[in-house]
Amino acid sequence: MMMGSVNSRREAVIQFVVLGENHQRQAIKAVIDTGYTGFLTLPSAIISKLGLTWYMQEEGILGDGSLFMFNVFEATVIWDGQIKSIEINESETDPLVGMGLLEGYELNIQGFAGGLVTIKPLP
Repeated sequence: MMMGSVNSRREAVIQFVVLGENHQRQAIKAVIDTGYTGFLTLPSAIISKLGLTWYMQEEGILGDGSLFMFNVFEATVIWDGQIKSIEINESETDPLVGMGLLEGYELNIQGFAGGLVTIKPLP
């Protein structure tokens, strides 16, 4: 099980580790966005620091309905104690965790600042 908290902006935040190409570890605090169908977004500075491998470009629909071309990178994360290979969309925003990483998990959010966020595997 993974645990996080709701911040003062009422965002559910979780922390986990992204592994770089040379096995360096970067702790990431990311906002959970259930409207994002991908795995994870990271800004270019973190992607460069980790030396992640560019994979492709893909079109995505933003929250306002506009289309955007994302650079996609291959990465490895430590998610719920397990090593997992994922795709990362480059985006100059706070990191976002999407439904791709949450697939197969139950998400519970206590809806107040300081509330508990839990992510546990489905049976």
